[in-house]
Amino acid sequence: MAHEHHHEHNEDGIKESLIRIAVSSVLLIGAVLIEHKFNLPRWQLLLIYLVPYLVAGFDTLKEAVESLAHGEAMDENFLMSIATIGALCIGFLPDAEPQFTEAVFVMLFFQIGELFEHIAEGRSRRSIAHLMDIRPDTANLERNGALVVVAPQDVAVGDIIVVKPGEKVPMDGVVLEGTSSLDTVALTGESVPRGVTVGDEIISGCVNLSGVLRVRVTREFGESTASKILELVEHAADNKSRSEHFITRFARVYTPIVVAAAVLLAVVPLLFGGQLSTWLYRALMFLVVSCPCALVISVPLAFFGGIGGASRKGILVKGSNYLEALSKLNTVVFDKTGTLTEGVFEVTSVHPEVISDNELLHLAAHVESLSTHPIAASLRAAYKDIDDDCTVEGIEEVSGKGIRAVINGRTVCVGNAAMMESVGAAWHDCEKTGTIVHVAIEGTYVGHIVISDRVKADSAEAVAALKAAGVSRTVMLTGDAEPVGRAVAEELGLDSWFAGLLPADKVQKVEELLADKSGTLAFVGDGINDAPVLARADIGIAMGALGSDAAIEAADVVLMDDKPSKVALAVRIARRTLSIARENTWFAIGVKLLVLLLAAFGIATMWMAVFADVGVTVLAVLNAMRALR
Repeated sequence: MAHEHHHEHNEDGIKESLIRIAVSSVLLIGAVLIEHKFNLPRWQLLLIYLVPYLVAGFDTLKEAVESLAHGEAMDENFLMSIATIGALCIGFLPDAEPQFTEAVFVMLFFQIGELFEHIAEGRSRRSIAHLMDIRPDTANLERNGALVVVAPQDVAVGDIIVVKPGEKVPMDGVVLEGTSSLDTVALTGESVPRGVTVGDEIISGCVNLSGVLRVRVTREFGESTASKILELVEHAADNKSRSEHFITRFARVYTPIVVAAAVLLAVVPLLFGGQLSTWLYRALMFLVVSCPCALVISVPLAFFGGIGGASRKGILVKGSNYLEALSKLNTVVFDKTGTLTEGVFEVTSVHPEVISDNELLHLAAHVESLSTHPIAASLRAAYKDIDDDCTVEGIEEVSGKGIRAVINGRTVCVGNAAMMESVGAAWHDCEKTGTIVHVAIEGTYVGHIVISDRVKADSAEAVAALKAAGVSRTVMLTGDAEPVGRAVAEELGLDSWFAGLLPADKVQKVEELLADKSGTLAFVGDGINDAPVLARADIGIAMGALGSDAAIEAADVVLMDDKPSKVALAVRIARRTLSIARENTWFAIGVKLLVLLLAAFGIATMWMAVFADVGVTVLAVLNAMRALR
């Protein structure tokens, strides 16, 4: 449980820092009082001030020495140590005022800045840990007819576990007995519970709300959905964005340059008769101001926050580089079935002639009562009371045309146009798109039923939201026939669409779109057969990927539920995160440059220098925290 360990360590660290800061502050006040009360020689004062200095700065000094010993580039700890030790020593130069108070104060403030960073990081880790509530702690395993509580790691594939109401589902599996509803909010950000019953797959990390479920485990713990998601979020920090890489490189080159500049600032004026103590003081101030911690801390923190904030909404982003790519999105390519549409067939309109709607459905449902075809299933679903007292005899399937049966003594044919032709019924076409099922009684045409894949409730809103977010091209790819593709694309207001594509054609189409684009291109698919396309696009977004491993592996962004509108939300979160990172960069650099100029001309004081470093860091960290919301 690396999490909890890290978490406790963080909490203790914060407590310890607070105590150290408090003790050091009290000692500093004591030292100032002693200095004013007694007229002590300087070396005795130095010893008195060293106590609060070491209480506050021991860690910083230790880390500075360690990083130098390892030959690593000088870091902010090194800059702070040199500046404060210099300030302590200045007082021993002829004609110089002692700077003991300032030295301790700089160290103290540096610690306060570090404390803020820890608290902020703790908060963003906690928001991710809140996501981590999905990790189950125990499983109820059936052994020889009794239930044993074991760790999920000890359950093997094929074992039977029991999930009681109120418990987290510990492993992915298939329900053998029981019905219940599952709360998937921790995984999907979606508050509506999902119903499950015998034969349904259930995934780890959901909370079982109502019934007792017996489940056959299909994946071991390490492979389960909950573990996969945790792993993804944990490792999101490994994929760094260009901004983050830039900052790390920047700090490496920057520190030695700053140290060199400070040395020059102390030495050069002496050649022209400057006063050593004055220029040494300015050089030390220069070091304090130029410490890059505001950038080094706040930019990664903003990305960390953005990724954490997105994961709360059920959007998993695999790294800050993908956040950066999302913010520049200008082409979104959607797969149709299962992404923009539900992927389930249902009756969308009923056009009877001479009989009522209900009667038309009644006839069709009874004729199709034994068929396993998805279209038959949707007809039965549309006509609810199929168990009414009605005699159905002699059901026969006419291959390639439909089904014929005798209902209450009359021959009813249900099928396509060819079926109508063969019984001489005067059928006609329908302006609606979808699969059209015609019905005739004793050779007389009585109407037709349209069955189509239902567009998701928020698909149109998703396309509109992307347009509003400045995405210039929305494209749909589908394996369906032309008319169906056109109907969906027009209904949703997409810029372009391509129908009749095989999976390989989809990859080729994405290649073509990639060739002429200005920003980045995202492909949104439901993942089962979309893995190659997901991998090929700049950003692969897998939707409703709760169960599909292939999609979670291949995609860069995983939407835990199947709402296309989450894509626009992801873009908004990414843009916000990037603008926060940018604000921090410019703000930090701006304030520092200003104080550096003032320091060089001797207008600034050590207190201003401290604000330019620590104050800016604290403000930048607080700004970065906004990314979490």
